Amino acid sequence: MRNTIISYAGLGIGFVNTTLVLPRLLAPAQLGLLSVMVSLATMGALVSALGFTNTTLRYFPYFRNRETGHSGFLPLLLGLPLAVFCLVVLVLWLGRPLVLHWYAHDAGLLGPHYGVMLGLALCILLYNLLEAYTKSLFHTSFSSFLTDVLQRLLIVGAALLYGTGFWSFDAFVLAYLGCYALISVLLLGYLAVIGELHLRPTRAVLRVRPVGELVRFGGYALLGNISGTLLVTIDSLMLGSHSFADAGIYNIALNISTALAVPFRALYKTAYPLIAEYWKDGAADKMQDFYRRTTRLTTALGAYLALGIGLNLPFIYSLIHRPEYAAGTVAVLLLLAGRLTDGITGVNGIIVVTSPRYRYDLLFNVGLSVGIIGLNALLIPRYGLTGAAISNALALASINLLRTWFVWRSFGWQPFDRRIFYILALAGGAAFIAWALPTPPNIWLTLLLRGGVLTGLYGAGLLLSGWVPEVTALAQKLGLRRK
Repeated sequence: MRNTIISYAGLGIGFVNTTLVLPRLLAPAQLGLLSVMVSLATMGALVSALGFTNTTLRYFPYFRNRETGHSGFLPLLLGLPLAVFCLVVLVLWLGRPLVLHWYAHDAGLLGPHYGVMLGLALCILLYNLLEAYTKSLFHTSFSSFLTDVLQRLLIVGAALLYGTGFWSFDAFVLAYLGCYALISVLLLGYLAVIGELHLRPTRAVLRVRPVGELVRFGGYALLGNISGTLLVTIDSLMLGSHSFADAGIYNIALNISTALAVPFRALYKTAYPLIAEYWKDGAADKMQDFYRRTTRLTTALGAYLALGIGLNLPFIYSLIHRPEYAAGTVAVLLLLAGRLTDGITGVNGIIVVTSPRYRYDLLFNVGLSVGIIGLNALLIPRYGLTGAAISNALALASINLLRTWFVWRSFGWQPFDRRIFYILALAGGAAFIAWALPTPPNIWLTLLLRGGVLTGLYGAGLLLSGWVPEVTALAQKLGLRRK
């Protein structure tokens, strides 16, 4: 519950950041520069991590022993990826001419900030490793607060200082890096406060599980993570090669659609270590029940958010006060469709990655990576940012359908029952009625009318039908429905 509250608080802050602050203060090309830098840094951090974020979530239950400092797991977790990072930085620095040539039309923007991009990669790497460690300790709320709330507030503050002329754009970019660095330092401090910052290396870590086994699992996870990261970074990277402005507009569209993923992310942070424990304990019945319950919940939340955002896109873009950003409207709708598919298919990816058959996920991910790059190469030159959105939606839907099929064929589990289709039909019907109503002349009245009708009809339908027991239980707790 705390993760959900923090995530939605972060959603509100992120919405203000995305629609009221950054687009007003930064030109599309400047936003495009930031998105390209973060995408490059994320890929560098991903390669450096060697898949150890997944390795931690999968194998930490075997190391968990606070009295022994978890057998020195944290030094191992940090040591190998940081060593690899040094090599990655060397490659990126030597490859700087090639990268700037790829973005030749805007090299004047990227070139002066290339070093900042490398710093971002280090901060992202450290934070991701530490976050995986805290997840495995079942401490997820503070890391959620750091990324979903604090970091966004800091970025808003930095942007406002730039917008008021207090500092230059170059200073803003450095402050942007500082926001990433600060949350990494704070997460380290949090681990120290709770007594889990065990930095002394021990030989015991080599005896719990063979290091080769950890590295092999990490290697497979790395290749799998590449496809997931490509899904959210390759669009900006490839769009940026044509125009930083298009990348900036697309980034706003992507951020708007991200609102749909907030409840999923909050759930997945808890689901990953829990499902790993289920595999360790052989609790197949609990895992299958969890799979179905969470799928119903993510479908209900996802359908409501996707339709609510889609119905009120004109209102959202009106808040930006820059008409050029509204060019991303179709992209938002496509991205919402892809993310809704992710919610409807549940925690399939986590089940596969933590299962004994995790290696098969590599086949899906390699195919996904090839498909994303191929579709982008085909569609971006023709349709620009809309082509990138089509590619993203198709890729996300495909990988989730494939993983759902694989879980069913391999373990006999599938998350669907008739209630899933009833929920989608109810959401679609409520949204159609909200859309078909006469549009008031005022954009705020339109928001209230459409949002109110959708919420009223959809909420009443869920409460009366009882298709999602979690929603019914929450309503009873709040006194909205009698037991």
